Amino acid sequence: QVQLVESGGGLVQAGGSLRLSCTTSGRTFSSYGMGWFRQAPGKEREFVAAITWAAISWSVINTYYADSVKGRFTISRDNAKNTVYLQMNSLKSEDTAVYYCATDPRTGAAVSDYNYWGQGTQVTVSS
Repeated sequence: QVQLVESGGGLVQAGGSLRLSCTTSGRTFSSYGMGWFRQAPGKEREFVAAITWAAISWSVINTYYADSVKGRFTISRDNAKNTVYLQMNSLKSEDTAVYYCATDPRTGAAVSDYNYWGQGTQVTVSS
């Protein structure tokens, strides 16, 4: 059974930084795409960032970002640790949400592209 556990959320002032982590278990991490989504109160869950997997060690790994976070957030992965990260810089109050990581053999920007989800971690940005 695939399991994902997020960590690293918290309260931060506007302009600050946080790094979220998502550790997976239950299958071959390196063969799955990984995504980060977020959901603010009263809003639908939205795409934040995604990273593909590499079929072979020298394959290019692609990253994708929502326009709202481009240039401020960075997604990365450490296959040896079965972990994906989301470095969030220059945080804004509108970044406040519950952040979820997700995984699937494919990589996409839609909620429906992913079959496996973590429980979420709260990020609150105070202005």
